[in-house]
Amino acid sequence: MEQFLEKAKSASRIIATMSGSERNRILRQMADALRANTAKIIEANSIDMSKADGYNISSSMKERLMLNEQRVEAMAVAIEEIAALKDPVGRVIDGWITEAGLKIEKVSIPIGMIGIIYESRPNVTSDTAALCFKSSNGCILKGGKEAEYSNKVIADVLQAVLTGNALPKELISLLPDASREGVAKLIKMDKYIDLIIPRGGEALIQFVSQNASIPVVKHDKGVCHLYIDKDAKIDDALKIAVNAKVQRPSACNSIETLLIDSAVASMVLPLVFDVFKRENTLLKGCEATRELIDVQEALNDDFHIEYGENILNIRVVEGVEGAIEHIVQFSSAHSESIVTENITTAERFMNSIDASTLYVNASTRFTDGGMFGFGAEVGISTSKLHARGPMGIEGLTTYKYKVYGNGQIR
Repeated sequence: MEQFLEKAKSASRIIATMSGSERNRILRQMADALRANTAKIIEANSIDMSKADGYNISSSMKERLMLNEQRVEAMAVAIEEIAALKDPVGRVIDGWITEAGLKIEKVSIPIGMIGIIYESRPNVTSDTAALCFKSSNGCILKGGKEAEYSNKVIADVLQAVLTGNALPKELISLLPDASREGVAKLIKMDKYIDLIIPRGGEALIQFVSQNASIPVVKHDKGVCHLYIDKDAKIDDALKIAVNAKVQRPSACNSIETLLIDSAVASMVLPLVFDVFKRENTLLKGCEATRELIDVQEALNDDFHIEYGENILNIRVVEGVEGAIEHIVQFSSAHSESIVTENITTAERFMNSIDASTLYVNASTRFTDGGMFGFGAEVGISTSKLHARGPMGIEGLTTYKYKVYGNGQIR
């Protein structure tokens, strides 16, 4: 592995010297190459799908795993959108002249070599590779075993574009030893890897965070909430709630719990029951909820769960303070939303909750690199340093100081 990582590290130094226009040209070639190899990618994905039951993965994981022509096209479009973004490298972030006459510039630079560990979704392979390439970083990718064949073909397609442009294929590499032992070894290779980004299940995040000797930006589970306040427009609240849960339940930015102000619970809950019944959502409720509508019991532990499926907890709370108290206890610091027409209540909610992304009168499903205008994302960071929320190309840069003098000494 050390020989492999040494080659990858050397390759990352080559990309750091390339111009932005050259990187963009190659990214557009990568998008075209994905389109040209659509049939091959789908064929590989069908092998992964046929093996999925043997891995005992959930229906939501299978939904994330599946590729078709539309999803491969979306992968290509995402790369083109990344190519169209402003170059994040070489920007003068700040500049000033000191009392000693030194001219100082704070300039954005790539982080270097980035290790990304992820599960299930094969589009992550192309998205993260493109984001790293755009920001002049090399990347080591470790996808889940359930997407082994899909990831291999996608990486082969991208590497063929690299070698076709006289660039080392190690700029975009799949970890050769994908076992747990291989991952355990990778996350201690601080001589070669500058940053580790784990995105996936709770067990994966915990393992990497506890064992890595390399800086980690966590992309943890999404236990997201929507709170319907007594001052909400109820029609809007119902529409937002259904979208936030049902539009894609497997996504980490879908809600797992709906909180309802006790002041309007008797009026809102029957409406909630009806709209989610039409969507075949399995509802679980607290004691106060079950007094008003016929749903399964939500145990306290249920409020910690990221279902990733069409299952929704409901809890009646005492106003915005009750909502805040619940979210502080159960949130994974991903995305939280309030529906209200009361500006004071909205600001109280926004200022009291520590999450990567907070919404007023909108669905949590917008927590996404594409929706934020980033082209794609490495993931949704639930860390506080150095990147948070949808992590695009700017989150893959750091900075250095350039200091210009004319003979000054101290």
